[in-house]
Amino acid sequence: MTVPIISPEALEGLGPSPLIIDVRPAEEFAVSRIRGAVHLDLWGLSLIDTSEAPLRAFMWMIGHLFSLRGVIPDRPVVVYETDSGMRAARALWFLDYLGHPDAKILDGGVRAWVAGGLPLTTDLATPAASTWHGTPDASKVASWRDVFDRLGKPETAILDTRSAAEYYGEAVRAKRGGAIPGAVHLEWKDNLAADGRFKSADELRAMYEAAGLTPDREVVTYCQGGYRAAHGYVALKLAGFDHVRNYTGSWKEWGDREDLPIERRARRGLP
Repeated sequence: MTVPIISPEALEGLGPSPLIIDVRPAEEFAVSRIRGAVHLDLWGLSLIDTSEAPLRAFMWMIGHLFSLRGVIPDRPVVVYETDSGMRAARALWFLDYLGHPDAKILDGGVRAWVAGGLPLTTDLATPAASTWHGTPDASKVASWRDVFDRLGKPETAILDTRSAAEYYGEAVRAKRGGAIPGAVHLEWKDNLAADGRFKSADELRAMYEAAGLTPDREVVTYCQGGYRAAHGYVALKLAGFDHVRNYTGSWKEWGDREDLPIERRARRGLP
């Protein structure tokens, strides 16, 4: 993956003309958008069975949605939302998994675009569908089996990007509450600065190394349904981590399956 973010100023001057994809909710896209942007809302499209056949079918569907928006491999793609949020990160992760060679997030999203004095428009662009479906890269995704096989292995770290309440099992959003055994917790919001942009690469690397994650290890990210996990994936890439996988089934799959182990930790200072 090339550097996975681009500034508003760099996007404004980018050539050749990129394909810009707005992944905000439809009601926000309908009000105004960056000129030339097409809309693709991937919210709610989740997979809770990462066995081989359903994973392959789900990713084919995602590739088809991108092809309907005109994604081709020799045209840069820039995805954006309100800020550098989980919607944009998940769209970028899909594109990276499908092998697109030049996809980026507009860092800071619409907030940064407007703050930089750049215009929004009410004009609509009509997408021209392509036939691209990508070439999936299995090294960028984790199934439940991949995660299970890595439990307790020192060369792999599991990163929980959910809220602390979810990690400690206080907020239960599956059949069971808790965490994947051995998972390190660092909430996805910690990847962002106050203005909604990603923190610098140095800041991100220092933050992850302080949590015990180092670039020599493989890192598997997870959350509830793969959105916040994708944000962790992008942040780790920015920080210089080369071996990162998104467990896209995440806690909804793991927590619902009673044959998979979980861990319940107490918050520090609490009994």
